[in-house]
Amino acid sequence: MNAPRLDVSGPAARARAVVLFLHGGSETSVAPARRGPAYLRMVPFALAVSARMRGRDVAVWLLRYRLRGWNGAAEDPVADARWALAEARRRHPGAPIVLVGHSMGGRVALRLAGEPDVVAVCGLAPWIEPGEPAPRPGAQVLIAHGAADRVTSPAAAAAYAGRIGASFVPVPGETHALLRRPLFWTRLVSGFVAEALGTRPAVR
Repeated sequence: MNAPRLDVSGPAARARAVVLFLHGGSETSVAPARRGPAYLRMVPFALAVSARMRGRDVAVWLLRYRLRGWNGAAEDPVADARWALAEARRRHPGAPIVLVGHSMGGRVALRLAGEPDVVAVCGLAPWIEPGEPAPRPGAQVLIAHGAADRVTSPAAAAAYAGRIGASFVPVPGETHALLRRPLFWTRLVSGFVAEALGTRPAVR
């Protein structure tokens, strides 16, 4: 069985904060997760946050899951993300953690919003199923979704945000890939992370 993997930039220990990026995947697949389009979609966000946080002792991590799929009750990417959170707490005790996830990764991030040391969660075009559980309170939550997304439902994301009291940002004309307005998305994510960590006002 493959193990989850982390691409890490920033301090190796005792960081002031950790930002963990979670990529998308498939509803069902036991194929190994690769550095394919879903993984690569998160790289520009990680680079933007690394650049914004340069000199502030913030560790930026990009998780690669063991498997491509959510896989029903197994919830494989959730288990992998919990492993990554445990690693963050071990390497950087007490550091606040921000989660940023796209698509399936957004669903993972929202599931983990109530985990210890998680202070903020940003879900980008998250996959929301009927009856999706509300996270435990405590973390700041932002959900942003393209109005032209045909892969995951912007209406479901908006309804979920309303149900849990999260901020919701609709993005007119944007699709699931988040490629029509790349500057907007990178500014949104880096601004949200900076605000959550108290380094600057969020981009509006």
